Amino acid sequence: MTNSNCQIYKTEAIDSSLFSYNLFSASLNDTVSCYRIPAMVTAPNGDLIVAIDQRVESCNDLNSNKNINIVIRRSLDNGNNWMPIETIVDYPFGKSASDPSMIVDKISNQIFLFYNYMDLENQPGIYYLHVISSDDNGKTWNKPQDITPKITLNAWKKDFKFITSGRGIQTSSGVLMHTLVNLNKGLYVFGSKDHGKSWFVINTPIKPADESKLVELSNGAWMINSRVSGSGLRYIHTSIDSGKTWTTREDSTLIDPGCNASIIRYSKIENDSEKTYLLFSNANDSEKRKNMSIKVSADEGESWSAGKTIYSGNSAYSSLTILKNGEIGLLFEKDDYTENVFVRFPFNWLTN
Repeated sequence: MTNSNCQIYKTEAIDSSLFSYNLFSASLNDTVSCYRIPAMVTAPNGDLIVAIDQRVESCNDLNSNKNINIVIRRSLDNGNNWMPIETIVDYPFGKSASDPSMIVDKISNQIFLFYNYMDLENQPGIYYLHVISSDDNGKTWNKPQDITPKITLNAWKKDFKFITSGRGIQTSSGVLMHTLVNLNKGLYVFGSKDHGKSWFVINTPIKPADESKLVELSNGAWMINSRVSGSGLRYIHTSIDSGKTWTTREDSTLIDPGCNASIIRYSKIENDSEKTYLLFSNANDSEKRKNMSIKVSADEGESWSAGKTIYSGNSAYSSLTILKNGEIGLLFEKDDYTENVFVRFPFNWLTN
């Protein structure tokens, strides 16, 4: 199903040389209250897929909003042009889906899209965790699967729990990995070792942590970059034993107002050898959701660049991806959720 009323238009970035488009804006559709919680990946064939909450009834979150759909847009040319909005998850009024996130399986060529689900009419306060998948680069999607029993514990039934929006990863060994939050107990890692046929959870709570992003380091260790509201900083959790134990530290160079962020790996050839960097995007302020910026680490997250500002005004959740042409794409919430903007830039813009 498409929504032909929603259009794209150029939006101003702090650097006028950057390519940018506003992909989702409620001001272009008078039946939608707002679009929130962006996620973006590059499909196996190089297409760009962006997913987001279409919050119809109000801009409220899942536990108090009876009409939230998951919608996507696709680009076949590195974000130059975008197809119309497609609704891929739409339940009857009273049931809502929220907080999309995706993992691209480069072995099976599938895309897995996760979301959190509630039946506010019949089971208010009970969170379910669902996944859908695409075998054709996001053109069509399979029916939802409820994976709540597989990645949570029975004792969590009435707990406030959710899968982190944005994206998960595929490790070098092919395992799909992601994070989920139980606000009563901590952050947990879940995943699949068989390309989504079955799912598991590692029953090791990680604290302090709210919405978090996971990366695999070059030595095979796992690193989680976490939102911790009220701290003014990001927290870093590292495991060298596949999630059995974790070490935790504050990162004083990654200030944060308590907001979801994004972290990905970026590889390029330098002097005839491959060099790998980490890229991190967030609202780069210790108190307020503003100053959307990107920082670069050349040493596996031990240190970070000062950062380049994408947009100095109000900004919140963000999602990064590497485009098929080697450039970097960023999708972020702008100006108190009135716009959701795609920005594209080359790696050397970050380091010049």
